[in-house]
Amino acid sequence: MRWALVKVSLAVTAMVVIAFAVPLGLVIKEMARDRAFSDAERQAATIGPTLTITTDREELNRAVLSTEPGGRGRLAVHVPAAGTDGSVLEIGTRRATREDLETVGASGRASIADVPGGSVLLQPTALGSGGIAVVEVFVADDDVSHGVGTAWLVLAGVGIALIVGSVAVADRLGVRMVQPARSLAGAAQDLGEGRLGTRVPEEGPTELRSAAVAFNSMADQVVQLLANERELAADLSHRLRTPLTVLRLNAASLGESPAAEQTRAAVEQLEHEVDTIIRTAREQRPQTQGGQPGAGCDASEVIRERMGFWSALAEDEGRTVRLAGVDRTVRIPVARPELAAALDALLGNVFRHTPEGTAFAVDVHHSGDAVLVLVSDAGPGIPDPDSALARGASGRNGTRGGVGSTGLGLDIVRRVAESTGGDLRIGRSVLGGTEVRIWIGLDGGPAERARRGHRVGRRSGRRGPRGGRGRNAELRGAPGAGPDPRSRS
Repeated sequence: MRWALVKVSLAVTAMVVIAFAVPLGLVIKEMARDRAFSDAERQAATIGPTLTITTDREELNRAVLSTEPGGRGRLAVHVPAAGTDGSVLEIGTRRATREDLETVGASGRASIADVPGGSVLLQPTALGSGGIAVVEVFVADDDVSHGVGTAWLVLAGVGIALIVGSVAVADRLGVRMVQPARSLAGAAQDLGEGRLGTRVPEEGPTELRSAAVAFNSMADQVVQLLANERELAADLSHRLRTPLTVLRLNAASLGESPAAEQTRAAVEQLEHEVDTIIRTAREQRPQTQGGQPGAGCDASEVIRERMGFWSALAEDEGRTVRLAGVDRTVRIPVARPELAAALDALLGNVFRHTPEGTAFAVDVHHSGDAVLVLVSDAGPGIPDPDSALARGASGRNGTRGGVGSTGLGLDIVRRVAESTGGDLRIGRSVLGGTEVRIWIGLDGGPAERARRGHRVGRRSGRRGPRGGRGRNAELRGAPGAGPDPRSRS
């Protein structure tokens, strides 16, 4: 395309230059000729007054030599002599033929005749005696073409400059059009080869910019779809751990028979395979939004439903369960499956990492611009909340509960909170163990989250729900937070 534009521009500009330069050059040549003969007529007219006064040779000779062409031998005067013999008095050098002179004298009209080395202007002039004299002015070829060559060179230079300029502009325009097209083609090839981070600069002509915007939007959609697919596989696999927890606990009560050992080994192997699926699905996944615009559910209803499931299991293990704050509707901008998965991850951690008989509680608090969900237990607590909150960090420190843990349970909870502009914190609960606090923003925007964090930071010393410390003090470095031999997924 680039060379095609250059060729088209070259052809069009060349035709335009030829169409204007050639006629203009001919006009300039004609103007130079007219100027030369106009000067010759003016020089011939200077002899006219002398001829009307006298025809004396000496006087006429002095008058001819006083003119510029006469001094150069280019002016002659032909005066018919008195009498009937047809003789002519000639002053100066004659170049025209006698036939030309006689024709001009007889017709009384000026004429131009070609002679060796140029042309002559034959100008008839009336004499005082009534006759017709002919003034001859020689115009050399150099005078006729004077300045024509220079003008033609200027025209040629201008034409070449126009052609070069048009080719340069066409080349730049071609680059401006071709480069975005090449970038778009290369990006499409890279995207097809699996490099999902490839994007196209939105530059160039309007049409190519629109194509780049559409390509980038398509690439974002592809990345989002693949990320959603991976998240779905990981989340579905993680949700399998809830019934696996039940199976493991039930298998623990089967005694020490070979069948019981086989059952426990099968459950352990199944847990390992599920964890492998989760890790594989989450590998190199891009950060995506956890919630979608318009998604929402009643947090109280979801919590009551999941607690109904876990309460039956808690009863089998002799755990005391307390549920508070779910007696009224609490709408949050989180999809029902996402909130259920987050609760199952936290409650599954309680059953997995605390001894049987350990009490736990779930509390819901509505503060107007956010909803706070507290999951607390009476277990030994978590020694390093920062490590537990780090994605994939749990299960790698050799702490209790680390075997078979993916470290993604809290990641699911974190994504649910952050998708609404909230966050996830871990601290010491009033029951003596761990307290996981999920702040779910009702506005869901980063600005609201920053505003809320600033406001909470100013009231960090205020007592929280259930007599707890303020939000900042209860989490990192909170007084009374002791060591914890546990690590949670």
